[in-house]
Amino acid sequence: MAIEYRRAGRHGVLVSNLCLGTMNFGWQTSEKDSFAIMDRALELGINFFDTADVYGWTIDHGATEQIIGRWLAQGGGRRDSIVLATKVYNMMDRKDRRPEPNRDRRNLSAMKIKRHCEDSLRRLQTDTIDLYQMHHVDRECPWQETWQAFDSLISQGKVVYVGSSNFAGWDIATACQEASRRGMTGLVSEQSIYNLKNRMVELEVIPACRSYGMGLIPWSPLGGGILGGALEKQAAGRRSSEDQQKEIAQNRETLEAYENLCREIGETPATIALAWLLHNPVVTAPIIGPRTIEQLESAVRATEVTLDAGTLSRLDEIFPGPGEAPKAYAW
Repeated sequence: MAIEYRRAGRHGVLVSNLCLGTMNFGWQTSEKDSFAIMDRALELGINFFDTADVYGWTIDHGATEQIIGRWLAQGGGRRDSIVLATKVYNMMDRKDRRPEPNRDRRNLSAMKIKRHCEDSLRRLQTDTIDLYQMHHVDRECPWQETWQAFDSLISQGKVVYVGSSNFAGWDIATACQEASRRGMTGLVSEQSIYNLKNRMVELEVIPACRSYGMGLIPWSPLGGGILGGALEKQAAGRRSSEDQQKEIAQNRETLEAYENLCREIGETPATIALAWLLHNPVVTAPIIGPRTIEQLESAVRATEVTLDAGTLSRLDEIFPGPGEAPKAYAW
């Protein structure tokens, strides 16, 4: 297997070039299967695990962190073997808790960040969150307050690095400048939706990451499955959601060209979609969200695939990007 370790942008921490996303753990993947996936990920060399306080969905917010915590509690060097990332921002209206507006609403107040961090540490059964990410930007909360909260957690040894998710380019710039004023490292990574079909972050988010030395962690690398061989699966009689069927119908010509190219190359569409992301030097690690060990193992194949300049050019023709600001719309 060709798992390798990359820095998060210009920062020192080394993480695997695939990130294990755990969003399905608990509500779509059983705890037993989740444990098996995490163990297999370590065997394959994947040391970067991503979750969020809100994951668990229909079971309960926080249920996914609890599963990871019970896995870590087994010992065997599991905690020391991973770079553990989680997130704060979303509502945490858990079934075992009375309503409380700071937890139950989306924001990045100092109170929410402190309380959510303590809660995540308890659920994860660990003393430290290696990468604590803001799940979304809160433009109504002053950065002075938000960074003060993170600074306090870092000083206490409860957080090592801070990252962002779903930030605009100018939000990244503002956050990094405000952190610099406080003498802090600032953001080390941005987690954004990024795939062949959705390349909008190339306009301003990727340039911002490059400028501030941040690593990009793409989520939804297969575009919700549309880039994972949707036409082949449909032809084979595999059922898909109504929304995906509409998306396939709207993009059939593009998907036909894409899947034909993948057949020429001799790799699956999912492998090519991940390999394309790995060719971008700003990308630290795409997030994969396997529901089975088989899906996990097949994703690793992308780390072994090299796409030549001709193939990358053909992919650009099939899925043209927006360009980079301001040249994309001015001069």
